[in-house]
Amino acid sequence: MLFYWLNLIGIFFFTISGSLAARDKKHYHDYFGVFFTGFLTAIGGGTLRDMMLGAYPISWLSDRNILISIICAFVFTLVFKKYIVKLTRTLFLFDTVGVGIYTILGVQKSLEYHVNPFAAVILGLITAVFGGVIRDTLINEIPLIFAKEIYATACIAGAVLFTALLYANVDSNIAASISMVLIIFVRILAVKYKLALPKFDAGNETID
Repeated sequence: MLFYWLNLIGIFFFTISGSLAARDKKHYHDYFGVFFTGFLTAIGGGTLRDMMLGAYPISWLSDRNILISIICAFVFTLVFKKYIVKLTRTLFLFDTVGVGIYTILGVQKSLEYHVNPFAAVILGLITAVFGGVIRDTLINEIPLIFAKEIYATACIAGAVLFTALLYANVDSNIAASISMVLIIFVRILAVKYKLALPKFDAGNETID
C-alpha cells in the first residue's frame, strides 16, 4: 500500500514539475500545452518501464487514480502558480522529490517481475529520468541527465542501496524511505556545492 501511494505522490510531483517547466517557456500559451507536458513528465518513465517489463496493461491505462492525480496536480499548479513560482528552485524541488520516489518504485516493480538486481537498478533509473527527458526535450532544454551536475548518479546510488537493503532482509518500507532520502540528499548536495562527475575528454588529437 505504501508503494501505491508513493506512486501517486510521485506522479503528482512530476506533473507539477512538467507543468512549471512548460509554463516558463514563452512558446507555451495555452493550458493544453502545459497540461500535456506535465502529463508526459508524469507517465513517461513508468510507461517505458512497463513496456520493457511486459507489464500490461500499462499502469496509467488501468488505474484511474493515476489520471486523477495528474489532473489534481495540474489544477493545483494553476490555482497556486503565483505562490509556487515565488519559491526558490521550485522546479528543482518537485523534480528531486519525484526522482527519488520514482527510482525506488521502478526498482520495486522490476524486482516483482523477477528481473536480476542489475537490471532492476537500470529500470529504476529509467523510471526516474525518462519523464524528465521528455519534458526537457519538449521545452527545448538539454535534459538534466546530460547536464554536468550529478543526477543519474544519485538515482543509481539510491537504487543500489534499496536493492542491497532488500537482499539484507530489511523491511521494504524502511529500505524505500532510506533510499529515497539518499537520492534527495545527494541531489541537493550536488546542486548546492556544484558537484559533478569528471568530464569526458575525447582529446584533440587528429589522425594523419
